[in-house]
Amino acid sequence: MKKTVTEIFHTLQGEGRNTGRAAAFVRLSGCNLRCPFCDTDHSPRREMTDGEIAREAAAFGTGFVVLTGGEPALQADAALIEALHAEGLEVAIETNGTRPLPPGIDWVTLSPKLPFAGAAGRMAVSRCNELKCIFDGNTPVTDFGFEADYYYLQPCDTGSPERNRAITAACIDYIKQNPRWRLSLQTHKLAGFP
Repeated sequence: MKKTVTEIFHTLQGEGRNTGRAAAFVRLSGCNLRCPFCDTDHSPRREMTDGEIAREAAAFGTGFVVLTGGEPALQADAALIEALHAEGLEVAIETNGTRPLPPGIDWVTLSPKLPFAGAAGRMAVSRCNELKCIFDGNTPVTDFGFEADYYYLQPCDTGSPERNRAITAACIDYIKQNPRWRLSLQTHKLAGFP
């Protein structure tokens, strides 16, 4: 069964616990949510087998692959995870948590979008390695009842440098008062890499 892939690229992980780590990113096409801050273009598409995806991701030599989207759990399945592992890759996924995850994923980043999800927001994931919540300065901070090894708040990128500075400052103040949370910045945007 072929997967619809928007792109496969080599860069550094820009967010969360693995920030700065070299990775192959596999952007699977499609999402079940329509978040107002989403900046993902799903128009370029290729149909690829699990083996083709795994070989292309492994060719970068990082030993680490991140499945992302949209929502990668719409397409990621046990066969894809097995193909990636067969190429010697550690597999991470960035998910909104509304779809079940296949077995064998090595690192789960859950970024719930419940305030934006509406009826599509019924959660299928309850445990993750890192929980990354978007901080917009308006929506109350919550862990939504998820269990995680690490809890991150990420300032929302509004496109306005002035508003972004205010949101980041408020996020830092919140974390200083609530040290369970850690700051996650979108370092790929700050440093200018994809």
